[in-house]
Amino acid sequence: MKTARLPHAFPSPSPARRPGWRAATLGLAAAALLLSGCESMSERQKGTATGAGIGAVAGAVIGSATGGRAGTGAVVGGAIGAVAGNLWSKRMEDRRRAMEQATQGTGVEVSRTADNQLKLNIPNEVSFDTNSYAIKPAMRGVLDPFAQSLQGDPNVRLSIVGHTDTTGNDAINDPLSVERAQSVRDYLAARGVSPARISTAGRGSREPIADNASEAGRAKNRRVEIYLAEPQA
Repeated sequence: MKTARLPHAFPSPSPARRPGWRAATLGLAAAALLLSGCESMSERQKGTATGAGIGAVAGAVIGSATGGRAGTGAVVGGAIGAVAGNLWSKRMEDRRRAMEQATQGTGVEVSRTADNQLKLNIPNEVSFDTNSYAIKPAMRGVLDPFAQSLQGDPNVRLSIVGHTDTTGNDAINDPLSVERAQSVRDYLAARGVSPARISTAGRGSREPIADNASEAGRAKNRRVEIYLAEPQA
């Protein structure tokens, strides 16, 4: 009598060889390639590409772990990630571009933060004289177009933070940094921005961005930062 042969058991493919994982890996690789090779991409496009790649990986992991098809999870995750990575709205992107143009050559840095806020870093040369919280004329050329960009958009919120270098002591620097932030708030309020939408804070010399041992470093630390955020739906 012939002995029945048991079917040969093949090992399940490794994660790297599963279709879903390949899709997720390719999604992340494509996003990385886009970000590294396309300097002309807008912040909004970069957010979409990054979100899609990360979403594809997350979708593949969730789909595989829950018994679903990892390939399908990668596709769905990529779509969701593209939306999540694109919380930087067109209006915010337009504001960023407009402020970059308005502040070109002034030393003001305009950037997007990791949590999708528009940030203006205004150095001492533009903002205030040493030991003063009176706004310089040069700063008006920065704040005027910024205030104009906020007209008709009552939902945005502003945070203004003043900073000093380590010259002097905290008894001087702490109130001075607050007064500088409040001066910016008052200037914007006089140009139609509701002060109820603006919070102010002073950090004194506690958050340097350069070495206070040199004059160049201290000049960088004497600054005002403005953060603009849109509420998320």
